[in-house]
Amino acid sequence: MGFDQYHEPPTELSAETRTFARMIASLQEECEAINWYQQRISVEQDPEAKKIMEHAQEEEFLHFSMDLEFLLRRTPKWRVGAKNILFQDGDIIANAEKGEEAEEKQ
Repeated sequence: MGFDQYHEPPTELSAETRTFARMIASLQEECEAINWYQQRISVEQDPEAKKIMEHAQEEEFLHFSMDLEFLLRRTPKWRVGAKNILFQDGDIIANAEKGEEAEEKQ
């Protein structure tokens, strides 16, 4: 396994920052897995195989969500911004602007 998720010398980074980098890498990997399953599902002709892939993709959604929640709990500014965008009705851009305003007040 490589350590290319670091842009600074790992020995100079705090344990908290190294954990953050690992969780970001995990979040990215879950996104990739969701994408790969989506592509496979879209072309799969066998209904049973497709159902298995859909089930596997659902697991990746859960893993992604757990990684994201971990990161949001440890990054208060990010959490404030996300609260104004995620699971909100209305225009996404308008909600993002509210999130930016809320982050600035943090």
